[in-house]
Amino acid sequence: MTAHAELRAQLDALTTEAFRPDLAEIDRLPTLDIVRLMNAEDATVPAAVAARLPQIATAVDAIAARMARGGRLLYAGAGTAGRMGVLDASECPPTFNTDPHQVVGLIAGGPTAMVKAVEGAEDSADLAVDDLTALDLTATDTVIGVSASGRTPYAIGAVEFARTRGALTVGLSCNAGSALATAAEHGIEVVVGPEFLTGSTRLKAGTAQKLVLNLISTVTMIRLGKTYGNLMVDVRATNEKLRARSRRIVALATGAPDEEIEAALAATDGEVKNAVLVILGGVDAPTAAALLTEADGHLREALTRAR
Repeated sequence: MTAHAELRAQLDALTTEAFRPDLAEIDRLPTLDIVRLMNAEDATVPAAVAARLPQIATAVDAIAARMARGGRLLYAGAGTAGRMGVLDASECPPTFNTDPHQVVGLIAGGPTAMVKAVEGAEDSADLAVDDLTALDLTATDTVIGVSASGRTPYAIGAVEFARTRGALTVGLSCNAGSALATAAEHGIEVVVGPEFLTGSTRLKAGTAQKLVLNLISTVTMIRLGKTYGNLMVDVRATNEKLRARSRRIVALATGAPDEEIEAALAATDGEVKNAVLVILGGVDAPTAAALLTEADGHLREALTRAR
């Protein structure tokens, strides 16, 4: 069997590549009907994610434990899967005030691949090894391989190499019995079924990946004390909108009047979490900073200490 025939046989066996005869003439339908059909397909994705929530929660607890010891969260994928990882990683610094190197998205082919296909990059496991080696991967880190098919060499190579370094590994795919999930310590297979457009895994599979990565990063950050309830108390105020949001978060958390909020934020150099502690804990800014350090950044624990 030629390499081309072998790859075709592999794709034929994947649920994400399956052909839907019932959708074979969608191009002949009115636009509103096509939109409704596609929307109905998208609506099935949350249920597929829900079926894997226990595995996701287990992975989150393991990731949070590593990150609490100084580890990093690293996503590795190609194409849409890689872009989802880069997107999720890039949102963590402004949302949770993480260091840009704490959550990192790796895409096969490098930054250029975010906007333009880099031919052959996804087929190279060695490229994943090179990318992780350049980051000085350690045993405290977590590597999440992301691949709709679950067979992408770049994602599998990243996970396999990470395991040799003692890092925690997660394999996120959209096919059951995938090589990626098998290679990882934590396999998460969100089976979304055949795509609306045959093989176009930027659709339901991409949506599933976005939902799962949102869950992983957000709940991990909650476990690390990056929130106070559902308030983003570690938000980084880098523009006018975020500065206004910072004031609103302090107001929601404390119920304090505007003057007290402004004074607390001024005393804490705009750090929302510190400002909340100053107001609710009745302490000055240096004491708030010290209490948060002692509490590893967990505001509830720092408040208990202050009181």
